[in-house]
Amino acid sequence: MKIKKKIKQSIVKLMLLITILFAGKNYAQTDADWASWNTVGVEYELNKKWSFGLEEQFRLKENISVIDNYFTQLTADYKLFKGFKLGAGVRYIRDNDNQGNIQGYENHFRFQIDAMYKHEINDFKIGYRLRYQNKNELGVSYDEGDYANQNIRFKTSLEYNIKNWKLDPKFSAEIFNKFQEGEENGFNKFRLTLGTDYKTKNFGKIGVFYRYQKELNVDFPEATNVVGLKYIYTIKNK
Repeated sequence: MKIKKKIKQSIVKLMLLITILFAGKNYAQTDADWASWNTVGVEYELNKKWSFGLEEQFRLKENISVIDNYFTQLTADYKLFKGFKLGAGVRYIRDNDNQGNIQGYENHFRFQIDAMYKHEINDFKIGYRLRYQNKNELGVSYDEGDYANQNIRFKTSLEYNIKNWKLDPKFSAEIFNKFQEGEENGFNKFRLTLGTDYKTKNFGKIGVFYRYQKELNVDFPEATNVVGLKYIYTIKNK
């Protein structure tokens, strides 16, 4: 039992260490940006199979001083069997383009399709998500150069259940594979996230996280530190 306990503690420490090391490396880069992603949402559990979500998210960039974008997102998940879900979502985005000759807010639409699997090993919850997403700018045609920005994303997550403790640590890693007409395609970005959630019976769930994001396969990759706050209220159909 003592050996198992030591192994669990070592894994949690490793999760913290990986994120701290990447954060420290990124902080040393003077050109690294800090961003803030904040979410408010509601989830409706229709039954044991179906659940629906509505979220509003507001993001800041350039050392949390300028609006990056804000969006509304609708999602639906369907549980096929224990641990396995299929999901889909749509997102309407107001994106702040503050670079180049033409600046201002742009309207974008994004949809996504997910396959998710989660299982438990002792006190650990391990999850996997494969996502296809497709994003383009509204009001701009294909002939005008609006080519769909598509990504295949794979995410794996690890959560450790600490006995008599509500702030269980969660760590995830995600990689993006981009394919878009007229662009260089392939693996172009990864994310590492460390966070926790606090759940209450009547008030909902509050989550906080730190995320490290960096571009891949470019000469001068951009790195971003993201701090986030999320609140979700769940309604269950009785």
